[in-house]
Amino acid sequence: MLDIEAGKIITPGEVLVQGERIVEAGSTVKRPAGAEVIDLGDATLMPGLIDVHIHLFLHPGAEDLQTVEESVPQRTIIAVLAARDDLLAGFTAERDMGTEGAGSADTAVRNAINEGLVPGPRLRISGNAVDILGGHEDAIRYNPAQHVLSNATYANGPAELVTVIREQVKEGADFIKIYETGPDSIRDGRLSTPYQYTEAELAVAIQEAARTGRKVAVHATGEPGTLYAARAGVASIDHAAQLSDETMRLMREKQIFAVPTFTISEYFAAHAATPVIAARDQQILDLHAQEFRKQLAAGVPMAVGSDVGPFPHGTQARELVLMVKYGMSPLSTLQADLLNGAKLLGWEGQIGALKAGYFADVIAVAGDPLKDISAVEKVTFVMKNGSVYKK
Repeated sequence: MLDIEAGKIITPGEVLVQGERIVEAGSTVKRPAGAEVIDLGDATLMPGLIDVHIHLFLHPGAEDLQTVEESVPQRTIIAVLAARDDLLAGFTAERDMGTEGAGSADTAVRNAINEGLVPGPRLRISGNAVDILGGHEDAIRYNPAQHVLSNATYANGPAELVTVIREQVKEGADFIKIYETGPDSIRDGRLSTPYQYTEAELAVAIQEAARTGRKVAVHATGEPGTLYAARAGVASIDHAAQLSDETMRLMREKQIFAVPTFTISEYFAAHAATPVIAARDQQILDLHAQEFRKQLAAGVPMAVGSDVGPFPHGTQARELVLMVKYGMSPLSTLQADLLNGAKLLGWEGQIGALKAGYFADVIAVAGDPLKDISAVEKVTFVMKNGSVYKK
């Protein structure tokens, strides 16, 4: 059994579950009369995995086209199936980073999961993400005369940001997702990406979100947008491909999480439409891998998010493998996933460890993930909230 806080495997490992909570965990636990015993052999017990950057409403294929061609009801059905696939892969908690044009439909998916109507991870949701006119998620490659809608909600300036955030909170958002940079390109070996909101505008958004106890996460790959986000005080900077020394210092001091999302970059480079696009995507991934080592050395706190959706749901444990490949130890990667993930999702002290009083989110993997991180890709058992979903 993985003791994530101590950073070691306990052998043997037992977990006593009553209802939706863990009562006891250790090398041996009390066995009340009549208790059901589930013997998983030599598999390793560990807390349910956490993915802090997912898109339930996306699937492999032309991302822009699926948001135009597929109705919101159809996409909601797809999202329900994606949530099931993620859960069966061992991900018992996730943060959905935008429905990409399906509005607040993720509210219904989260609520259905919470009510036990459909299987899925416990979710933090953002509804539609927020973007500027002509920004990263706008429909800029289509005939303007057709008035194709953006995949995010427009907010141009502080007043519109406040209005949009209030609307999203009304419709059920747990946090606010803002696009802060894009599109990306490489110029003279450096990442070039325009910012979308100023530091002052982001500060307004963060203040409005905080009014109702919510936080702001940003899609931001490089400077100066990442610096503006760090200064303003976002909860996480997702993608974070290239960060300045000042941005890394602020993220370390403020404990702002970087979420690398290597898996989506790897997938895009391998499935690009043309060799030119493939070369560009691979160049950005290689640059990010180099920068990632600098971020680790600078003490930037990490969380694990894969950006799953454009690649198949249920396969995102690959993200942990890539984080080890690019410089983290298996233990530090698992701690980033479980401990930091729980903090970022607002469930610290409730998920992310096998401890008394925590929700009974328990998985089993074939092998020792501290020796071989790819063990997390071989999930043989899944329990969430004390209910078994895979055995």
